[in-house]
Amino acid sequence: MRLAEHVRRMSWLYEVTISAAAVVLALVAGAVLIIVSNPAVVARWGYFFDYPPDALAASWTVVSDAYAALFLGAFGGLRALSNTLIHATPLICAGLGVSLAFRAGLFNIGAQGQLIVGAMAAGWVGFTVQLPPVLHLVVAVVAGLLGGAVWGGVVGLLKARTGAHEVILTIMLNYVALHLLQWSLTTEAFQRPGRDDPISPEVHPSAQFPHLFDTRLHMGFLVALAAAVAVWWLLARSTAGFELRTVGANPHAARTAGMNVGRVYTFVMLLAGALAGLAGTQQVLGTTYPLTDGIAGTIGFDAITVALLGRGSPLGTVAAGLVFGALTAGGLQMQITTQTPLTLTTVLQATIVLFIAAPALVRAVFRIRARRATGPVQALGWNA
Repeated sequence: MRLAEHVRRMSWLYEVTISAAAVVLALVAGAVLIIVSNPAVVARWGYFFDYPPDALAASWTVVSDAYAALFLGAFGGLRALSNTLIHATPLICAGLGVSLAFRAGLFNIGAQGQLIVGAMAAGWVGFTVQLPPVLHLVVAVVAGLLGGAVWGGVVGLLKARTGAHEVILTIMLNYVALHLLQWSLTTEAFQRPGRDDPISPEVHPSAQFPHLFDTRLHMGFLVALAAAVAVWWLLARSTAGFELRTVGANPHAARTAGMNVGRVYTFVMLLAGALAGLAGTQQVLGTTYPLTDGIAGTIGFDAITVALLGRGSPLGTVAAGLVFGALTAGGLQMQITTQTPLTLTTVLQATIVLFIAAPALVRAVFRIRARRATGPVQALGWNA
């Protein structure tokens, strides 16, 4: 028992080390991009062999200034920290949805569509229904959860009944959800009266998440943390979680053991969709009160990156969501202060994914010894 616990802890530490190393490598790659995108610094590298300190000092200055602005924009005060947490909140919930599917051996690329449908359901309840404050918020959140769950559950059901590939289904349903939203915003039920552009009325104050600490940060962040705890409990302490992880490790063995694999797929995609729908409620009820066709931004797709960086664990997903929230919040300050292109933060995110997808490269750079296999090989999902 003690040996198994020790192995589990070492596995967790190993995954954290690889993810942290990937972030460091991404920052190094970003530093190179900052240098080559600055004409004044590039000019000094032109005579590097004549006087090396000049080019090195200029490079250090421009990189340190950019990353200092990035850090201050993300954590430099209550306002900056609240912006980081606001950006991280929907990423955490959508990332949990993607991670949960990963643990069952499914690749849920449909968080974007599930988020949109959840936001549509929550938003409609928010600006149409008249209810007392607390009850109105609860009903709107439940509507968002149900909307996302239905959109994800369709995928799980088709996967279970017909064997359809979840990647194709979720990609296609992303487009269906987006165009459904765009069409809905031209109808009387969703379009704001007196407006011709695709925008809905704002949700009533009774359906909005309360703000915390006199900032823009809303209670949806606490809901995201509660969702992470719930997912952890499901995976680590429940029978359903055990079945989920078993199916993710080896669906054939799980079926032989008497588990209903199709039911697990449907159950997982229902929960994954509900979590992405929860992210949609946080957008429309806490951050952007009217519905627009840009309500989801790229959150659903960024959630895939968050789940990858978090290695499929609830705690890792929360941490990864905070990292990406910090990159988004600090990127604007970095651009304003140092004129570094805002798109650099997107490059950093993409580079993190690149290194996460190539752990052998990360291990080679940092001379990290490969972890020895301590059990059967698990071909699908993350079940460490």
